[in-house]
Amino acid sequence: MSAAHLTSLLFVSAATPARIVKALDSDADTVCVDLEDSVPAEAKAVARTDALKAMGSSPRLSLRTNPIGTAEGLRDLLALTDHSDRPSLLLLPKVESASEIRIVAGILPGVDLVPLIETPAGLRETARIAAEPAVAAMMFGGGDMSAELGVELAWEPLAAARGAFILGCAEAAKPAIDVPFLGLADIEGLADETRRAKAFGFQAKAAIHPSQIDVINDVMRASDEEVEAARDAITAFEAGGGAAIRFRGRMLEAPVMHRLRRIVAQSDHRRSMKNA
Repeated sequence: MSAAHLTSLLFVSAATPARIVKALDSDADTVCVDLEDSVPAEAKAVARTDALKAMGSSPRLSLRTNPIGTAEGLRDLLALTDHSDRPSLLLLPKVESASEIRIVAGILPGVDLVPLIETPAGLRETARIAAEPAVAAMMFGGGDMSAELGVELAWEPLAAARGAFILGCAEAAKPAIDVPFLGLADIEGLADETRRAKAFGFQAKAAIHPSQIDVINDVMRASDEEVEAARDAITAFEAGGGAAIRFRGRMLEAPVMHRLRRIVAQSDHRRSMKNA
């Protein structure tokens, strides 16, 4: 799945490889095998081996390494250089500078990278990091960010940080992925936070359990009616020669059309993936 068309990302620990298959049974656009926080220090080596073995089993699998400024992160990258089955996306935690992206891109040319912005230092550099050619999307790391700020992992305390993150992503024209919602039993809370994230400009939201995926997709993905309405609007706009027009009680102009074309492109891409 191309990062440009993601709506949902499901994390699964590399320490529990049996759960990778179960995670792939969900409707998540990509399943991210995690080598970082969910893997104890003593299990890193085995988890790395299991994660790399899994990579060739599905094009929907992505991978989160340990931070590249750590020994385990460097071991992750070096292991990938010798591995033929590369992940569809490589998530890089705690990125704070564009130079880190250039290092990884030099080691693993051609791999689509997704930096996680998890610290105030990284937040200041969001636009520069996102502008790197190897970056396919950006992710807001709310858990570590809330710890750095000394606040609860909730919407209101992180609203300013999310806003700054979204502005940086928009400046570089890169899609943004929101942090997972940790309340596994709070379905309405998940739906509410996902709606807020979408309204803020996030294109996708991460999850930590397969049960969260349908809720995220229902909110983030356009309905069939929305896709059809977008197609009709595009047809009317193009028939009008690209000038601003009134259509079904709304004004259609270039900025509006950009969003509508993205809705149609995501729908077409998802259909093509299902038919592949």
